[in-house]
Amino acid sequence: MSKPIVAIIGKPNVGKSTFFNYIAGSKISIVEDTPGVTRDRIYAQTNWRGVDFTIIDTGGIEPESDDVILSQMREQANIAIEIADVIIFLTDIKQGVTAADREIAIMLKKSKKPIVLVCNKADNFGKNPDEIYEFYNLGLGDPYAISAANAKGIGDVLDAIYEYFPKTENLEVNGEEIKVAVIGKPNVGKSSLINKILGENRNIVSDIAGTTRDAIDSEFENECGKYVFIDTAGLRRKSKIKESIEKFSIMRTLLAIERADVCLIMIDALEGVTDQDAKIAGEAHEAGKGIIIVVNKWDEYEKETGTLEKYKKEIYEKLSYLTYAPIIFISAKTGQRVNKLFEMINEVNRQNSMRVSTATLNDVINEAIAIVQPPTDKGKRLKILYATQASTKPPTFVIFVNNKELFHFSYQRYLTNQIRKEFGLEGTPVRIISREKKEKNEE
Repeated sequence: MSKPIVAIIGKPNVGKSTFFNYIAGSKISIVEDTPGVTRDRIYAQTNWRGVDFTIIDTGGIEPESDDVILSQMREQANIAIEIADVIIFLTDIKQGVTAADREIAIMLKKSKKPIVLVCNKADNFGKNPDEIYEFYNLGLGDPYAISAANAKGIGDVLDAIYEYFPKTENLEVNGEEIKVAVIGKPNVGKSSLINKILGENRNIVSDIAGTTRDAIDSEFENECGKYVFIDTAGLRRKSKIKESIEKFSIMRTLLAIERADVCLIMIDALEGVTDQDAKIAGEAHEAGKGIIIVVNKWDEYEKETGTLEKYKKEIYEKLSYLTYAPIIFISAKTGQRVNKLFEMINEVNRQNSMRVSTATLNDVINEAIAIVQPPTDKGKRLKILYATQASTKPPTFVIFVNNKELFHFSYQRYLTNQIRKEFGLEGTPVRIISREKKEKNEE
């Protein structure tokens, strides 16, 4: 099911980030103990009236000097318009309608996208202030007066965008195809791989890092199944990101990861695993996607006896949280082992979608407990009462215990390893959620 995307646009200093932060708030899902993951917080997953949606903040995309305000604003507005299903046009009621507001309004009307006009900084919140009537001249319908700083009127805005969301029965439902995001730092061979698979130069291939700025979908079908390959812009180090378009390229890559069933993390064999590879891999791991590590340019790597196993070991040492992910060595240029990717994608997708019966799961947990007793602390012993699977993609298990504080990370990891040992779950993260529940004799 595809989540609606809502973009907040507007000129600088109208309160976009304040508005975004309030809506995202504590609802941003933060997964702890994930190495190497730092999010730009350009977008967040949130919910209103039971509908999950993605909200995009363009607040961090500010021009670097007064000379480029207009061009940068036009660029970020165009990109936001292209990506979004619904657009929140945020203005400053104290400033009134400016020339920049009028220019953005013209862009928005041409887009034919649903627009919700919001007038921020109406700090004396109550009946509509007289200043709001000027904003009707923009021709974008009824403006909503709010105060993002004081959290006033935001619910009315969310109700307005909710009306533009597709109703549940009309939301896109995933078909049989597997969505595969090809991710990695620039110039690692992502477009070359997809072009080799498609058998045509569908995407521009260049030796200039960062050629692919957009996430591009390519449908493909063979005897192994149906696929949608998503080619993404390479994720650069943040210190190198200066243009607004580069920041949106990162955002598109992160959104592509969110959309994907399986992520192919491409690594340059000649460079090995870099810190940037670790960050990119961490994004896919945190998102709970199926993961395959694809080492490209293997035909150019100098080999000797045992090279492959040694290289695998080095990858798992640097990406210690991805030891569950299979590794394949390919050459996108020559096509070496590219055909083997499809069976791996199918299997990883199956594992990521695996559902285990409650009875079978508890048998495995009980056997694990018999082998290694739960930990004790100050005379109190952890008791595992029972477990059940809460969801798939990734497989997520809820384990009910007598005391959550006793359920240390090390024992959770032990149970995770036992679950993997029994059910495989290769190529997918496994999540454990602990819930505290009193035993009957304690109630």
